[in-house]
Amino acid sequence: MPLKGYGEIPFGMTLDDAVKKLGMPDFYEELSDMEETGNRSIYYEYDELETNIYFEGVTKSVVACFETENEAATLYGKQVFELNKDEVVKLMKDNGFKELEEEVEDGELRVSFEDAMVDFFFEGDKISAVSWGVLVDEQGDII
Repeated sequence: MPLKGYGEIPFGMTLDDAVKKLGMPDFYEELSDMEETGNRSIYYEYDELETNIYFEGVTKSVVACFETENEAATLYGKQVFELNKDEVVKLMKDNGFKELEEEVEDGELRVSFEDAMVDFFFEGDKISAVSWGVLVDEQGDII
């Protein structure tokens, strides 16, 4: 759910609590350098779920972003990977999100709703990935 989380993992859940729920990831990596950016970003990859989780925050690391390629993922009761671009736009607008932006990068269409902090990535007419998140400050609090 935009601005809420993914299944039983809400935005703002600590890294430790997420691991208790999901287990250790198949792969993880610290993405940012504290000295350069002042932020800490950690990437966890769960192959079986076909989902990646990004944790942000210096004082505490919390769930800040999800990215999924899981074709069983649902959004507002719809299997999102079965929707075309027009259906995605309608679904988001029907649920109160209006700030639409489209951009083509490396041959892939990105349809974004800034007010939901959601990006839908399309290869041709088919969704290839969905990414959604929230902003997190250094203390690990959602902004």
